[in-house]
Amino acid sequence: MPDPAAPAAPRAARLRPLAGWLAWALVLVLLDQATKAWISGALGYAQRIPVLPPVFDLTLLHNTGAAFSFLADGGGAQRWLFTGIAAAAAVLILRWLYVHATERLLCAALASILGGALGNAIDRLQHGHVVDFLLFYWRDWYFPAFNLADVAITCGAALLILDEILRARRARPS
Repeated sequence: MPDPAAPAAPRAARLRPLAGWLAWALVLVLLDQATKAWISGALGYAQRIPVLPPVFDLTLLHNTGAAFSFLADGGGAQRWLFTGIAAAAAVLILRWLYVHATERLLCAALASILGGALGNAIDRLQHGHVVDFLLFYWRDWYFPAFNLADVAITCGAALLILDEILRARRARPS
């Protein structure tokens, strides 16, 4: 008679590493939210604190749109659109993490994207906008302000590209 616990073994083997990736995403969400709360309490809107002049300041800005303020003037509907996109992405990423829980680089990428997406979604739900505070510039040129969630998403996307490049190289016949 087969052991009733046997079918659960592959599932348990996947859940252990999955817990670590979910913990990483949670750490990113907590860091993101903590820094946004700190900057929101420390600065008035649009106030700037020079950190590394002439290239980097802390500031407090609100972004009702997506990256680079895309759709920022959408009249409020973009809040729910981007929250919905983040929720759908989170579900897909959770599934992807579960299926590939032992693939370290892929999961680091996915968990980083998940943490960043959730961090910004929390802002949209709480405030109706995303809190941005990292401002890089050179003379009269300014890169749009961003936050730690955006950093996590960007690093996750870079790791995802790296994972795919390495995967393609491994698959190439020698």
